[in-house]
Amino acid sequence: MIIARQWKSRTRAVLTAATLLAGASPLPVLAQTSVQTIAPTTTTPDALNALRQRPPQDEVIYFLLPDRFANGDPSNDNGGYAPERLKSGFDPSDTDFYHGGDLAGVTQRLDYIQGLGATAVWLAPVFKNKPVQSHGNYTGAAHHGYWITDFTAVDPHFGDEAAMRALVEAAHARGMKVYLDIVANHTADVIRYRECPDRLCEYRGRADYPYTRRGGVDGAPINEGFDGRDFSRLTRPDYAYTPYVPAGEENAKTPAWLNDPIHYHNRGESTFAGESGLDGDFAGLDDLLTEDPVVVQGMIDIFGGWIEKYGIDGFRIDTARHVNPEFWQAFIPAMLERARAKGIPNFHIFGEVYDHDPAVTARFTKVDDYPAVLDFPFQKTAVDVASGKAGTDALAKLFAADALYAEGADTAAILPTFLGNHDMGRVGFFVKQANPDADDAELLARVKLAHALMMFSRGVPTLYYGDEQGFAGAGGYGNSRQDMWASRTPVYASEVPLGGRHDAYSTEAPLYRAIAEMARIRAAEPALRHGRQEVRAAGDAPGLFAVSRLDETGGETLVLFNSSTAPVTAQVEVEPASLRWQSVRGDCAAQASAPASYAVRIAPLDYLICKSTPQ
Repeated sequence: MIIARQWKSRTRAVLTAATLLAGASPLPVLAQTSVQTIAPTTTTPDALNALRQRPPQDEVIYFLLPDRFANGDPSNDNGGYAPERLKSGFDPSDTDFYHGGDLAGVTQRLDYIQGLGATAVWLAPVFKNKPVQSHGNYTGAAHHGYWITDFTAVDPHFGDEAAMRALVEAAHARGMKVYLDIVANHTADVIRYRECPDRLCEYRGRADYPYTRRGGVDGAPINEGFDGRDFSRLTRPDYAYTPYVPAGEENAKTPAWLNDPIHYHNRGESTFAGESGLDGDFAGLDDLLTEDPVVVQGMIDIFGGWIEKYGIDGFRIDTARHVNPEFWQAFIPAMLERARAKGIPNFHIFGEVYDHDPAVTARFTKVDDYPAVLDFPFQKTAVDVASGKAGTDALAKLFAADALYAEGADTAAILPTFLGNHDMGRVGFFVKQANPDADDAELLARVKLAHALMMFSRGVPTLYYGDEQGFAGAGGYGNSRQDMWASRTPVYASEVPLGGRHDAYSTEAPLYRAIAEMARIRAAEPALRHGRQEVRAAGDAPGLFAVSRLDETGGETLVLFNSSTAPVTAQVEVEPASLRWQSVRGDCAAQASAPASYAVRIAPLDYLICKSTPQ
């Protein structure tokens, strides 16, 4: 969840990638018609164990917002609240309100997701939220899931415990994993401050408003036993402001400890700079005192419970950079241990660190103990290259920085890579912005190229729901959260997707077919998932970018991209032993031109995959 100063809401195919990963012979994916089939929902212990043994880099992740993906149960559209817009939050004509999608809908459409080649489904938060919140001139609903009141329950707009369990079991029966988006930084906006009850309060920092004084350095002493480190010794929360819980909301949150203001920072609005990035409220959202042992253990118990109860396979962690490192140093090992105890040795944890500098994102793998973070640097670089805004050497520089991560290339191999999301906007939007005069064919080719860069580079490809249907939208936040079905929201309904209009959940959409082909190739070629990556060619203008994926046996798979609108012909350096070649995708020469030199020709805005063969 990215929040600015404003208050913002944040196929079944013939053969799937999961089948290939299980060891079936590689066959072409032939995406046919839209389907809505519920496959068997049970799996054998051996099959479940095999799924859990898969390392993160074997996955293709599909990220979706349940509210916008599929409505499997219209009876929960109002979430059990009064059927009034400002009570239930349901208004399918407004980008910032609930639209009716739910967990049952995701379960019913797993065939569609798997037909695309995805092997893991990442769900935006499914926990119970405060349905509607208002600040100033803005009113919105919690369709995104980031305004949590009950961390232990499924939001009634999305279903219930049975629906959650059914989804996980159905996914596992197909060999698919389920990742949850979790939040430890904040809760819904409940707490108010006496000094500014009807507006957002300015941030008050630790130096001017220390924990040991009431209302500033000149105030009366409070929390006299506090030593600056042991936050369990705080007894009063009114060092900066005087927090209170409005009447009627005293028990709004679950677990019960969340209702006590002593467990929050209570310092006012974040400016997203300096210490306020850690201790400030996000647009009024109550910022948890994550230095407090009660909060640390409470969050371990909450999210460990979700692993134990449902057998979840991984967590994407929201707002990772806005929590102190010591919290993550305790929380992450505890989650990995809970997962191992559940028989999940490859539990995938990755944090949201919204920054395009790999020096910043890498820090969280070294200091905060994150196994992985979302690869925001890749997102910007890959989109800029595919859009023609940057030379291909930008990718070379990005991958050279992999050494900064905790385990270097091994950590980089499990970073989820992506092209856009629910906060920043879609890849189609970025490509259109960069190429305002391009026709649909060029835009479509550039978006395909961006997906190829993601699918065949190091990392874990992460698809944003709807991109496969050609959704582009008009920007970030609500404009990038289209309904997958025939929408009643005017801005969604009026959009002409890249590649033209198709039926909802069409498996004939050009991008769906293109991504499914990429996923089949990736699943069939182990080097494209596990091979050590070496950049072979790059330049300071749009054109050739080439990487080799080298396996442990000395085999080489060469992936070549052309980000220019003209064909590229070149000699590319390869391993000296790579003399004979075969085509994986495109027209590949059968022989090297000379030891360590291979001739390639790549069509405009296209890619080529060539594989060396034993002598």
